[in-house]
Amino acid sequence: MESKTGSADSGSAEDASAEPRRPTPLDDEDALDAFVADADAAVVEFYTDGCGICASMEPVLGNVARELDVAVATVNPRDDPPLVERFDVRSVPLFVLFVDGEPVARRADGFIPGDDLTAWIADRVA
Repeated sequence: MESKTGSADSGSAEDASAEPRRPTPLDDEDALDAFVADADAAVVEFYTDGCGICASMEPVLGNVARELDVAVATVNPRDDPPLVERFDVRSVPLFVLFVDGEPVARRADGFIPGDDLTAWIADRVA
């Protein structure tokens, strides 16, 4: 998937400077809404500080982003009760898949191997 802002062609200098691709940290609900509105498909991990499983998912998300060319981000909803309520965050990590700015799927299974996360996203974005 390509973001609405476009992406660099393979092999360009811009593409090389984007490596390694990492999740975009989001500060709050407004940042999350803007992020998903700017992408055809986006995966957002809801996490909390001190969650070891959440931290271990960051490189997995980066790999998924490169493999599927989807936007990825992380957000800590701890200090944003409306965000917790809106997405019914009961445990972390929680992954929410957005397509065209709308949440279409969610998954809260602890650590998810990269192949499983990639397949979960690809099945819903295709």
